[in-house]
Amino acid sequence: MVAASYTAKLMADMGADVIKVEEPPGDPARRRGPFPGGEPHPEKSGLFLYLNCNKRGITLDLTRPKGQELLARLVAQADVLVHNYPPPEMERRHLDYARLAEANPRLVMTSITPFGLDGPYRDYKAHDITVMAAGGWAWINGWPGHPEEPPLKAYGPQTEYQAGAAAAVATMGALLARERDGRGQHVEVNAQAVVASFLEMTYTAWPYMGVVAVRWGQRPIHPIDFFQCKDGWIFVLCVEEHQWKAFVELMGNPEWAQWDVFRDRISRAQNYDALRPFLEEWIKDWTVEELYRAANERRIPFAPASTMGDLLRSEHLRARGFFVTVEHPQAGTYEYPGAPYKFALTPWELRSPAPTLGQHNEEVLGGLLGLSRAEMESLRAEGVI
Repeated sequence: MVAASYTAKLMADMGADVIKVEEPPGDPARRRGPFPGGEPHPEKSGLFLYLNCNKRGITLDLTRPKGQELLARLVAQADVLVHNYPPPEMERRHLDYARLAEANPRLVMTSITPFGLDGPYRDYKAHDITVMAAGGWAWINGWPGHPEEPPLKAYGPQTEYQAGAAAAVATMGALLARERDGRGQHVEVNAQAVVASFLEMTYTAWPYMGVVAVRWGQRPIHPIDFFQCKDGWIFVLCVEEHQWKAFVELMGNPEWAQWDVFRDRISRAQNYDALRPFLEEWIKDWTVEELYRAANERRIPFAPASTMGDLLRSEHLRARGFFVTVEHPQAGTYEYPGAPYKFALTPWELRSPAPTLGQHNEEVLGGLLGLSRAEMESLRAEGVI
């Protein structure tokens, strides 16, 4: 539901003219929500509205020859085609790059799939939870403070967003290559590999040291952990010796901090089961904000574990204009995250809300492809659009 839409959203937000093609009866994201008041409505899904701002929208049944023909005619005029159908569904819809590139040699087609276009898992179906598990992400979850937990999925389709971001970078790289070489190319994004690539030292710690680096109690250095304050959670990062010294001073130089078992960050990790209760006992009487500020003054990199409400109320994010207000003809007025970046010369702009289902059929199929009103009515009656 997310990967291709997010890739195209990133491009649309930077000014690209994006046409979203939905198969009747609409993108599955329209049925996902969240919905205002919890009442499902195909034009009010928060997920769909967020992913599809700044796009035009049409409907085409790509499982039928007429729908495939119309898509091919659109692609012949396009710079980029992005999709996230797995290989068997690509074939069913005739999303074959060699065929499409015959009509448009400059086409860049980006295929985002769970496991890539070849290899033993090529034809496997997968959802976000599958890819998260296969990529190693689920194994390292289980926080805060519960090493006995089984592998856990992060909330939401996070792997799809990450695959979409990687696909946007790769697609724009292919467009730059086209400027040099004069030809487009087929870009494939393997979502499992995307996950494995951003796990950072949590992956390399295994072949290097034989440890699962982020499970509580299994880190090679400590303390790097979440702790509960009076009113929420705070992330404690204190692995450099000057940070630890400052933290000990903040705690009032307790006697236990001088014990030989806590002499350096390796020792603190090896004896973390003994260290953590001391830290828990001291931290529990603070508020998150008080401890964060006190640590910040001593240049100790603690961080509040922000709730969604904390983010929406964030003085800093609002001062930077991060949140944007969108007015939609059916969903009404809603607020969403804007861009995580700023351009000095070409500002990010929210130009239009997400399209209603088939909103631009006449504009695109009639205007760009020259279909007559009678042809449009015939396609509509056949269920192609």
